[in-house]
This record gives sequence, structure tokens and C-alpha cells, in this order.
Amino acid sequence: MTKLVAYEKRRAVGVITIDNPPVNALGAAVREALAACVAQAADDGAVEALVLVGAGRCFSAGADIREFDQPAKPGVPGLRDVIESFENCPKPVVAAIHETAVGGGLELALGCHYRIGAPSAKVGQPEIKLGIIPGAGGTQRLPRLIGVEPALEIILSGAYVSAGEALSLGILDRITDGDLVDGAVAFAETLVAEGRPVRRTRELDDKLGEATPELFERVRKRLGKRARGLIAPDLCIESVANAAAMPFEEAMAAERALFVRCLDSDQSKAQRHVFFAERQAAKIPDVDKPPRTIARAAVVGCGTMGGGIAMNFANAGIPVRVLEVSNEALEKGLDTVRGNYAASVSRGRTSQADMDARMALIDGTVDYGDVADADIVIEAVFEDMDLKKETFRTLDRVCKQDAILATNTSTLDVNEIAAATSRPESVIGTHFFSPANVMKLMENVRGDRTSKQTIATVMGLSKALGKVGVLVGVCDGFVGNRMLHAYTRQANFLLEEGALPRQVDKVMYDFGLPMGPFAMGDLAGLDVSWRIRRHQAKTRPSDERTSPIADRICEMGRFGQKTGAGWYRYEEGSREPVPDAGIESLIVEVSTELGIERRKIGDREILERCLYPLINEGAKILEEGLAQRAGDIDVIWIYGYGFPVYRGGPMFYADRVGLKTVYDVMSRLYDIHGEMLKPAPLVERLAKQGKGFHG
Repeated sequence: MTKLVAYEKRRAVGVITIDNPPVNALGAAVREALAACVAQAADDGAVEALVLVGAGRCFSAGADIREFDQPAKPGVPGLRDVIESFENCPKPVVAAIHETAVGGGLELALGCHYRIGAPSAKVGQPEIKLGIIPGAGGTQRLPRLIGVEPALEIILSGAYVSAGEALSLGILDRITDGDLVDGAVAFAETLVAEGRPVRRTRELDDKLGEATPELFERVRKRLGKRARGLIAPDLCIESVANAAAMPFEEAMAAERALFVRCLDSDQSKAQRHVFFAERQAAKIPDVDKPPRTIARAAVVGCGTMGGGIAMNFANAGIPVRVLEVSNEALEKGLDTVRGNYAASVSRGRTSQADMDARMALIDGTVDYGDVADADIVIEAVFEDMDLKKETFRTLDRVCKQDAILATNTSTLDVNEIAAATSRPESVIGTHFFSPANVMKLMENVRGDRTSKQTIATVMGLSKALGKVGVLVGVCDGFVGNRMLHAYTRQANFLLEEGALPRQVDKVMYDFGLPMGPFAMGDLAGLDVSWRIRRHQAKTRPSDERTSPIADRICEMGRFGQKTGAGWYRYEEGSREPVPDAGIESLIVEVSTELGIERRKIGDREILERCLYPLINEGAKILEEGLAQRAGDIDVIWIYGYGFPVYRGGPMFYADRVGLKTVYDVMSRLYDIHGEMLKPAPLVERLAKQGKGFHG
């Protein structure tokens, strides 16, 4: 029919092939050709059944997201129309699925009468990750096919379901080995030979009886914090409930209205921005070297970070050796790793067999010579420059010449660490976020002499480990922690001026962050930032304003949750922060000592005072070339610091607020508080031009 959709006949079966690389997106031209194909096949008396298949990498990854913000092309059928044409076909239609059929791709398959899959097949409805609901019948056909509760689980999680699970749920009718198209054609011929009728999913209603108010309430409760602040999950539930409460056509119309409501929301615009920004972050314009293969890894240090990093390699099937200073420290670290896996097994997140296989990929040593054959060695020792430099000198001496030497430092100068070796081109920062086996971000730090191949290899490794890798430059704190410092510094000053920790934390939690700066500090451990501040004090200008409150708390031996007290106190066995009258008294005392008259501070001032300096610091980072693009900063803050995805990251959020607003507030704060809150030149320039960080 076209280059995007092919049609051929195999005996009495018409085979329609979507061929729109790389993921067979269902854009306008594809939809037009699909509608023409199914009409032609329906009218062809020599054709008794149809098979729909995807060429190349997958069946179909669904709609072309780039079309979401474009007006519909006149005369071109929408995806709903195309799906309806397949469902209405009087001849049996078999969808033949390999790799992924997700989003609109799964909705298209649900419009077919039968579905057959390769063992590699995966299906899912990931629309919720874009801030929308399935909009082409997914909330109507899927619960009719497999039941309301399993359909809700697939739709609300956005996760992919394997071929085996899809078969047991009833999404697939069979799994076939060998050539998928041959198997699908044979299956279609069997349907015809046996006289089996077309089976329209929209006509199935026997599984809708389970749609009770109690079920939906249970599902909402199970979502819990995962759905906090998001509108799409609740609208998904509403649309699935409509499947049982309304006739099909009426429920489809309601689904469309809910889909458009989501699509037009700021949340969906933000989440779609993140979708594209994450993919863009992997592209490094000046890096054109192929990555090297990482077949074996090593980690120096088996503490909290080192053990978590080792788990990432094992989870990816890469053998990893962990080095410690003593057998006692090594066994303690490996016991922690074993305990982490055991906890996943007990929660049903992984199997005992998987745990055993992953633990078998991790071994330990106390001899540097045993890491000599590693393709990459990641140092995860104490955050001390002298210790790190000594570690790298040793690694430089013992590791093979083409090994990559990476540091997990969160703030220290990668160039200074690299200078301790004879191979600075092989040295790079790999800043994992804690807990390293859970958090998705890898902030990869490019040194002045880091080679292009080292960069390409580590960016590729990020993906292999299931992480989102973002390349940044060298500065104090890199991108994420440098911006975090601007945020927490203002939060501390707000305490001196009249706020209390619980008020600041509540404002930031209500904004959408998982916790405010003070609860976050208690979780991370206040001694970590205390140690960093003492290191920074060596070069800090004497006239730079700093707050002594956090240091005073650390001097009391209060390091947060691990000591049962920090900014808050914690009951034994509980992570719930309890406001502490003693700390609040200390804050008031410091205000008095500093000669600051405390005042009532409103929630809006707290939000602006915490967020806008953070954004302002991001603008400086962009101007200094330490981040490639504003979207990279957004990705770092979403995956590393829990910035609400429905706000799109701090730089996208600034664009939505308007950079003129940010500039005006920062200018006012500059007049009051001085140089530290001076608007960044980039903020001023873009604000006056009426532009945003993202154009």
C-alpha cells in the first residue's frame, strides 16, 4: 500500500505489515494506510482472514507523541477509527506481536479479534507516564478482556507485561516459537477451518461484574503516595469504572473527553517534556566514539553506596568484584547486599532464583591486585579528597591500561582526582544517588581530559544498568548538588528569619517534593553535608553569609534518622519526623545571636525563596556550559531529587511560571538580601526577551 504499511496475501490470509521504523509509531500516514488495507482485505473475496504484524524492532509502540500538540489532519482517520475498522472487519483478524505492543499499539491489538505472541512479546499501557489515560479504547477493551482489577494494575502501573503473563491474563491467545508471521497465518487458517467467529472485545462483558465501589476504593488506597498530586491515575480509574457503568459507545466518548482533559493539562505537558528530555540527555553532540564493552566491573568500597553500585552490575548480568580494606568490612558489606536482595524476595519483587543468580555475580576481595582485569572500576570510598587520590594512584598502578577509572564523588573535583593518575583520559565521575540500587539517576562527570570513548562507554553503561545517565561538567557539587546547595541555603536562612523546619518542609511537600529540605537532611544523614561544608570552608569567601544552625545540630551528635534525632526527633522504629521543641528553641537563639528580628513568613515566600534561587543556579550552570541543555537539569532533578514529574523539572517549571516572574522575584530578593540572590544574566536576558529556558 505504502512504504509505511505493506499488504500481501499468503494463500487465503491477508498480511498487513506496519513498517514505520524505529518503533512503528501510529502516525497519520500509517493510520491512513492501515484503514485502506483493512478495507481492501474486507472487500477481497479471496481473503478469508487477516494478520496484522509489525516489521523491525517491535509490533508498535503506539501513537506518535509529537502529534499530540498538532491539529488533526482533515480526512485522516484517528487511531480510534482505525481500531474500529479492524474490530468491525467481518473476517477474523489476528494481531501477531513481537517485542513491544504498548500504548496505542496494544489498543490496536485489542481491536483485533485474536492475538498471538512471540516469546519476546511485551504489552502495556504506559500512557500514565505521560500524564494521560489510554485514549483509544484501552480503558474500555482491556477490562472487558481480562477483568477490571488486572486491567487497572496494567494501566495504573504503566509497566510492561511479559508474554507468559499476557497469556495467563488472556491478552494473548497463544505464544508461538519459530517464525511469528508463519505461526499467525497458520493460526488464522485454523480459525477459518474450525469456523470460529470473529470475537469483538467490545462485546465481552462477563468480567465487568467485579467493578464495585469497594474495588475502586481498594485500588485508590493501594496507589497511595505513588499518585500524590497526579490527576491521570484518578481519571484512569474513572474511565475504567465507566466501562461497567455505561454502554460501550457512551463510555468511549467519556474516555475521549477524559483523555483530552489530561492532554490539555499542564501535568501532561510537563510529563511529555520529561519523556523527550530523558531521551535527549543520552545524546552528546561532540562524542562520536563507539563505547567499549564492559564485561567485568569492580567497585572499591562495600559500604552503603559501594554495595548498591555492585548490585546494579549484578542486576544487569555483569560480574562485579567488590574491594574492601578488611575481611570484616567486606563480609559486613556483602551481608547488607544479601539482605537487600532477601527483602526484595520477601516482598515478591524478585525470585529466590534471581537473587541467587545475582549474588553469584558478586564476589569480594581485600587485594587490589584482584581488580586488575576489570573493564571499569568505580571508587566508592569515604568523601575525602586525600583518600580518593590515594585510591586512584593505586588503581592506576594495578589496573589494566584500557580500564576506565570512575569516582562516585558527589562534590569533589574530578580533575584533581584524575591528576593523581597517569591516565586522566580514562577518569570520569559516576555520581550514583542513594540508595544506588534504587535511584535511577547517574550524574556522569566529564573531566577536562576525559576521552570521548570513556564518556561514550559510561553513558552506554548507564543505560545497561537501567539508569538515566546525564553528562555534566566539573564544579563544586556538579549540577544537582550545586543547585541543592542554593535551595537548602535559603531554607536555612528562612529559619533564621522566622520560619520553622516543619513549615518549610510542609510547603515543599505540598508543592510535590517527596519531603522538604530538613526531613531530607535527616534521611540522608546530616553528618554528610556537615563534612562537605567543612571542606568548602577552606575556600569560602570570609564575607559570604552562612547559617550556623545545621552545624550546631551536628555538634550535638544529632545526625538525623540514624541517630534518632536531627532537625526532628524520631521514635524508635519510626521514620516519622516529630517536631522538636529543643531545636526550635535553638533556631530562635541563633536568630537573636545574629541580631535578626524574627517575623512571620508566608508559604508563598517560602516556595519562591527556595525554588527561584535553585532555578537561578541552574541558569548559571547552563551559561557556564556545565549542563548541555535545560532539559538535562530537569532530568537530574526529577530522577535524583524527587522533583515532581508533573511539574517537568525546575527549568520547565520556571518556563511555566514565566521567567519574567522569576526575574522580578529574584530582583526583589537581591535588593533585600544582596549578591547571593542576584538574578543570573541568563535569567535576566531571557526574561527581557520574553523567552524561556526551553525556547
